Amino acid sequence: MGLLEIPEVPKRAHFSASRGCRSFPRTSRRVKTASNGPKNQLGDARMRSAGKGVGALCAYVQGGGLDFWRSPSHPKEPVDLKVPFTSLQAVKVLLESHQIDYSILIEDVQALLDEESREMQGNRQREYSNRNFNYGAYHNLDTIYRAMDDIVMDHPQIVSKLQIGQTYEKRPMFVLKFSTGGNRRPAIWIDAGIHAREWVTQATALWTAKKIASDFGKDPSVTALLNKMDIFLLVVANPDGYAYSHTNNRMWRKTRSRIPGSRCVGVDPNRNWNAGFGGNNDPCSDSYRGPSANSEVEVRSMVDFVKRHGNVKAFISIHSYSQFLMYPYGYKCTKPKDAEELVRHRVHGMVMLWQIWTVASGGSIDWSYDYGIKYSFAFELRDTGRHGFLLPANQIIPTAQETWLGLKKIMEHVRDHPY
Repeated sequence: MGLLEIPEVPKRAHFSASRGCRSFPRTSRRVKTASNGPKNQLGDARMRSAGKGVGALCAYVQGGGLDFWRSPSHPKEPVDLKVPFTSLQAVKVLLESHQIDYSILIEDVQALLDEESREMQGNRQREYSNRNFNYGAYHNLDTIYRAMDDIVMDHPQIVSKLQIGQTYEKRPMFVLKFSTGGNRRPAIWIDAGIHAREWVTQATALWTAKKIASDFGKDPSVTALLNKMDIFLLVVANPDGYAYSHTNNRMWRKTRSRIPGSRCVGVDPNRNWNAGFGGNNDPCSDSYRGPSANSEVEVRSMVDFVKRHGNVKAFISIHSYSQFLMYPYGYKCTKPKDAEELVRHRVHGMVMLWQIWTVASGGSIDWSYDYGIKYSFAFELRDTGRHGFLLPANQIIPTAQETWLGLKKIMEHVRDHPY
């Protein structure tokens, strides 16, 4: 498979929501491409005729079974495109016909998938032998749920498990609650894995759960936080999609709901929130918005929980990849009224982003901010494109550790600035 990267997208480029692509004025671009098959490739290119080139590429992606890992969006950010080996030559011709240079980053995506699978199998055998859970490895859904149970069992004084709903395929949605007691105290919501293939996010969330539980009573900041507020952590926000990414399609992104009248399955759960709902209406697209806002039971379960609680003060969603920390809005070109305060959270080398990604309707943090939750953020974790969604397992713990520094800083600010 392959990947195409196109940075330097103009801020004022026109966005065609119905197609999920942008039309760009003429300007120079840097592009990355890739392929999948015997030679799965990921490359880097410079786009010289972006006006026609990117539009043609978007149209080709829509009809050719290609997969944007990172869509045309930010003025200085790349576009990554996974290309099946059978389409590689045609994509090369398309790029060259529009004077888009490219170079190879990943020669064989399948080799990365095979290596990831071997590592997981080896880790399962080691965990079975020594009875120790490895937070630096990727795990399937059932194993993650068992690890969550172990955290609750080891720290019952502050951790409990709540079921907030059921998925389309009837899997439970479990939230870990960290609390020292009290009813409806000010709370922080954290979710991960709303896009199934972003495996480092679920792994990071699980590591974070263990970190919070272990540090209570030892770390003065964590202890002070939990003495004043509760934390609700949804480790796997898209259980059906995550399970499917382990059993059928590693690159699966969406939910697994059936769309009436369509042969295609699933909705992008981060385009399904009631925040400027619109965008891509093609059920076969990875960014399909769904038939209506909150059509996905997974999204409804999160919305209903936050509304029922009534005292959530921060809403944080964890994604990958790009290494950014983002705040609203994604669906309109308007800065939030709290922008000056929100932008102070430039933490540990992560770049704050506002209004420079592709226009994206129906995002969770836009909904939470519109609902009145001032501290609404989305993390984009490692990396910046070298491995993309196939981040090696040996980077899980470093990723979780650096993310923890950012999360902790935000949570301290929320604790110390009640509203």
